Amino acid sequence: MTLVSARDLVTDAARSGTGIGAFNVIHLETAEALVRASAQAGLPVIVQISQNCADYHGGLEPIAVATLAVARRAETPVAVHLDHAERPDLVDEAIALGFGSVMFDGGALPYDENVAVTAAVTERAHAAGVYVEGELGEVGGKDGAHAPGVRTDPDEARAFVEATGVDALAVAVGSSHAMTDRTASLDLSLIARLHDALSVPLVLHGSSGVADAVITDAVRAGMTKINVSTHLNGFFTRAIRSVLDADERLVDSRRYLAPARDALADEAARMLRLFALEG
Repeated sequence: MTLVSARDLVTDAARSGTGIGAFNVIHLETAEALVRASAQAGLPVIVQISQNCADYHGGLEPIAVATLAVARRAETPVAVHLDHAERPDLVDEAIALGFGSVMFDGGALPYDENVAVTAAVTERAHAAGVYVEGELGEVGGKDGAHAPGVRTDPDEARAFVEATGVDALAVAVGSSHAMTDRTASLDLSLIARLHDALSVPLVLHGSSGVADAVITDAVRAGMTKINVSTHLNGFFTRAIRSVLDADERLVDSRRYLAPARDALADEAARMLRLFALEG
């Protein structure tokens, strides 16, 4: 297998009533770990690069080229996706680099402005054959549409999808970004209503803060693309800390990055099976 579009992976999962894991790249080691996780689970994966990640690396191209290269060598279907891009020019750059899908995040914009900018971005992306995820929300600090207490209205969501032409929609149903404990409560009834109201798949951001059983309930209620970052970063970081604590003289970074890569891969593989309702 090789590089595929998230369009294929999300569409297949939606049709089968299962979930597809979408995990964030931080650096090359996480990209490698996520592709390895896909091979271990025997399931496809979406690896995604956020605007924050691109900025950390001084621009999108370096980390994008590396991640795309890793994906093209994969044994299983792997899609590379642009996550949480708030700058339309970053979306255009991702399309030029060969991303098969992009997310434009206008969730913090006033509704009418979000519609206008998202529609323009979607038109350009569709002209290049690229799948588009949108976000509907309101101003809420760092979390935007996923700030605590924010909820997506099904009627407004339907109007937004029709006005913008997006292929998938990130919705606010109770999750929140960057949680390190898995205590978020999801509104399963709202997920079901959104699923019934929309013609496009639903995306859950902030899934790191959601327990396994709640995520599988959300998938059964109609959630399809499940985004995880912070939870997996924890496995990576704890593995590094364990190796360094055991040998304070260690200086070769490969000696602690390799176990961290393995730890992340194992947990990502487990989550892929969980979202696919296999475990």
